[in-house]
Amino acid sequence: MTEPLPTAIALTATALLLGLSVLSSRTSGRLGVPFALLFLAVGILAGSEGIGGIAFADYHLTFRVGTVALVLILFEGGLSTDVRGLRRIIAPAALLATAGVAGTAALTALGARAFGLPWPEALLLGAIVSSTDAAAVFSALRNAGVRVRPRVAHLLEVESGGNDPMAVILTLAVTQVLASGEPVRWTILAEIAIQLAVGLAAGVGIGLGGRWLLRRAHLAASGLYPVLTLSIALFAFGAPTLLWGSGFVAVYAAGLTLGAGQLPYLAGLRRVHDAMAWFSQVAMFLLLGLLVFPSRVAAVAGPGLAIGLLLAFVARPLVVGLMLLPFRMPAREVIFISWVGLRGAVPIMLATTPVLAGLPFAEHVFDLVFFVVVVSTVVQGSTIAWLARKLGLETAGPPPPRAVLEIVSTQQLGGEVASYYVEPASAVAGSRISELPFPEGSTVMLVVRGRELVAARGRTVLQPGDHVYVFAPPDEKAFVQLLFGREEEG
Repeated sequence: MTEPLPTAIALTATALLLGLSVLSSRTSGRLGVPFALLFLAVGILAGSEGIGGIAFADYHLTFRVGTVALVLILFEGGLSTDVRGLRRIIAPAALLATAGVAGTAALTALGARAFGLPWPEALLLGAIVSSTDAAAVFSALRNAGVRVRPRVAHLLEVESGGNDPMAVILTLAVTQVLASGEPVRWTILAEIAIQLAVGLAAGVGIGLGGRWLLRRAHLAASGLYPVLTLSIALFAFGAPTLLWGSGFVAVYAAGLTLGAGQLPYLAGLRRVHDAMAWFSQVAMFLLLGLLVFPSRVAAVAGPGLAIGLLLAFVARPLVVGLMLLPFRMPAREVIFISWVGLRGAVPIMLATTPVLAGLPFAEHVFDLVFFVVVVSTVVQGSTIAWLARKLGLETAGPPPPRAVLEIVSTQQLGGEVASYYVEPASAVAGSRISELPFPEGSTVMLVVRGRELVAARGRTVLQPGDHVYVFAPPDEKAFVQLLFGREEEG
């Protein structure tokens, strides 16, 4: 066929798969499983052994698409991370994301060897499944309607967003050793340390440079700002990788550094990159699902189930317990963090690496990795809400407002709009707006009360359950928080 028919067929198939994946996410909460598993299921059903019959086995394309998708997901994760509470959890999160990943890889490899896998396959499998998946973790929490304590949630967010680079480095290192046939050198530890250090330094530097550029660019249209931040994200991965650094560490650090600064159009940037990250997740899971052959996966069900349970019940809890021991965290928080270690698309994407390297056992490892990911998603993902309530880690938070007010500007402004929830015990509950001792430059802009938008007049009485939007300059925000309490998240 000549163009545009092939392109039209490809786009039609892509549209149907994307649409089915997104619509299937509506059932995720009722089934108690993360979105990721449903996206994978759509891909499998559309694959060569499914009802769609799409023959797809392009590991090169999958790896490249997966790499770009992971770059966008990590950048968005850094951009949206709340840096206010970062100091309290940065040390344990960094330890879990580095030494914790290595420890998990080692214990999983030992377990896989005990279950009969040869050492090369066991080591490779341990490296590939050693990291957790941020998207899987937080989609499971959101679907279950669970709000856990801020410190625990923040630690899980930073750890799961920052531990993928370590798993990538370990997987590439093990694959290179197995493909070359050379013995493992102790210098590999120094190489890993150099990649992490170069990636971190480059990411912070690019993030600071991106801040400077965004503040001074003065672009003609607001739609150009996300294009500029996308270029920063891609550069943050590419340049450090060419300099023998970890591009994945760099892109996460760049997003984190950018999000910590005062930027023009920041709310819009976060919204656009959130959409990019969701598109990346859906596309990555669909491609990975198309690569899966159910008949092959069924053949590794026994060892796959055993390794998946070992990872969930032994390797991850033991490593997390040891890593968090110096920080004297409560036992129930450690137990919850140990359990919320879901595996997602990143391990399956990394499993394409040995296939591209031509290792003879690569497809067997790929099938095992897929089975381990499914076991982790089903066993751990479906029990997160129950465990949070059982351990007493669930916190009651304000319901999200039905309307959101924000200022969208491509220029740096001397103030911002913040949202506050009026609790029954709030100092402002039952007070007229005119009675509140507001600073000179601050004012209430809007009150969201259930399904109603209430004009902010002087005689308006603030009631418990209201979401109040307040404009305040930076130097008056602290006083406003004394009146209303802590700002609402997101």
